[in-house]
Amino acid sequence: MTDQQMKAKTGRLLDLHAGPDILVMANAWDVASAVILADLGFPAIATTSAGIAFARGYPDGEIIARGEMIGEIERITRAVDLPVTADLEAGYAETPGGVAETISLAISAGAVGANIEDSTPGQPDRQYEIGQAVERIQAARAAADKAGVHFVINARCDTLRPGRERSPELIADAVERLNAYHKAGADCLYPPWVGDAETISVLVRELDGPLNILAGPNTVPIPELKKLGVKRVTTGGGLYRSCLGYLERAARELQGPGTFTYTDGAVSHASIDKLLGEKI
Repeated sequence: MTDQQMKAKTGRLLDLHAGPDILVMANAWDVASAVILADLGFPAIATTSAGIAFARGYPDGEIIARGEMIGEIERITRAVDLPVTADLEAGYAETPGGVAETISLAISAGAVGANIEDSTPGQPDRQYEIGQAVERIQAARAAADKAGVHFVINARCDTLRPGRERSPELIADAVERLNAYHKAGADCLYPPWVGDAETISVLVRELDGPLNILAGPNTVPIPELKKLGVKRVTTGGGLYRSCLGYLERAARELQGPGTFTYTDGAVSHASIDKLLGEKI
């Protein structure tokens, strides 16, 4: 990808956060899923770190090596002519310098944006102290600036994770952190596990930057999210896990009645061949 193409894609992704429409991005886990999503007309694509890890036999949480993750991100960016934002978990590093290095690798792989979390992979109760988390976002921004592109940073805050009482104090802590990340250089603000209209309304009102909501079974529908002022919706590992759920149901059909209705609606072999063949 040329520098001009990279700048065009970063600009496009940034603009999609500022337009009148809500940006809906489905998360891909390999070239085939990315190509199908692009063919369906999504304006940009996100990757899922969990989906990429699971599909390669790893648990989630930076167990997969950084190089392997970056390699898959690069294969996806080469396969689609769309802006791709990468889930880089906690940056594959404890230090700000390490986060900066990961951002540089993602840019070299063709990504034009990334998620950076504020908790330690595999230890969701261990959030970085706010000052440390801010330094990590600042380092990510500095690395992108050094590359000469406006890499779109989506700062994730894990304060409102499941298992914690959704109190006003907890929401205030999330707001404080997310606004600090925005000031440090994050373009979009991402508190996963928030799907109810009441909390979303508070966040839209109190946050200084665009809000990214994670789609889930209890998340209000996209039209309502748009009315609430949400600017971005992503699916995380949900699409990949839904595929595994379908696989399990199909396998049980084989074990039970021995019928093959699971093939109804399957994407045809020929269409996948055609989509992937165009990318070779």
